[in-house]
Amino acid sequence: MTSTETTTTTKTNYYLKALAVLMALAVAASSLAEETRPAKAAFPGDNGKIAFASNRTTGEGVNNPTGDYEIFTMNPDGTGITQLTFNTQNDYSPSFSADGRRVVFTSDRDGNYEIYSMTHEGVLQTRRTNNTTTEDLPTISPDGSKIAYESKRGGNYEIIVLEAGGIERNLTNNAAVDSSPAFSPDGSKIAFTRYQDGNYEIYVMDSDGTDQTNLTNNPAIDYDPAWSPDGEKIAFTSSPNGDNFDIKVMNALDGSGQKRLTKNATADYFPAWSPDGEKIVFASYRDGDTEIYTMKARPEGSKNRPKNLTKNSVSDAAPDWQPFVK
Repeated sequence: MTSTETTTTTKTNYYLKALAVLMALAVAASSLAEETRPAKAAFPGDNGKIAFASNRTTGEGVNNPTGDYEIFTMNPDGTGITQLTFNTQNDYSPSFSADGRRVVFTSDRDGNYEIYSMTHEGVLQTRRTNNTTTEDLPTISPDGSKIAYESKRGGNYEIIVLEAGGIERNLTNNAAVDSSPAFSPDGSKIAFTRYQDGNYEIYVMDSDGTDQTNLTNNPAIDYDPAWSPDGEKIAFTSSPNGDNFDIKVMNALDGSGQKRLTKNATADYFPAWSPDGEKIVFASYRDGDTEIYTMKARPEGSKNRPKNLTKNSVSDAAPDWQPFVK
């Protein structure tokens, strides 16, 4: 099986069935100069709701009889769950705009996985890409003018940016598999995952695709980068050997100061920061199924125990944290 085929299988299972991807990754597993440092951005402010994908079929306000993945939101304490999308196909990978008023997400409602957008209340759902291959993991630039996402339209996953007027620009173009883009808070950089030579690493590039630099550069599996609101740190998922996944954090400048935040024998993955920079939301398999947790943005311990926001027997995954809408 080629690296592209391996990653395609991994991605499909990962975002639709978290346990399956962890098994697939276990099988697959085996410095920036000071002048390129991202400009420091002000913290956006108050924390809004948490969006996530779930295949739940029951519960207050839930209308999902077919058990496909839909987009939901909830309060930061796990209350007030609201369903935003309603169809018989899969909607997942929600990502908020910097003002908290828009959500981009992935859906296969029209036959293949494409990028869609909607308001933070779930209305005006609009298809943003229209291709015959997979588009996934969208993220909105801080100024709201661009959407970055991964695309397989050329037979290999690359990072694409959709600009005003429907113009699409290919930021990566190589034999590696490039995925999961994330804009820096000031919009000058994009962090992303690269699968090459049998390993996953976190890279950063300028927002025009230039100066692509490996931040992690080690034998571990490193993927799913997420910038802190001040642009100083990047949280990501990491596993030294493919049999356990934890949330780690590193300096965005050069990948130094890597620190493990979660500590358990199962899988923690898909981190996102709270808008005030104090907490991290993530998905975890520590309860025997995929659930959403939050924790303070420091190492897990007796004084920092992750809080389970979703407690059920279904899959709740792919969280993102909304800046408060004033």
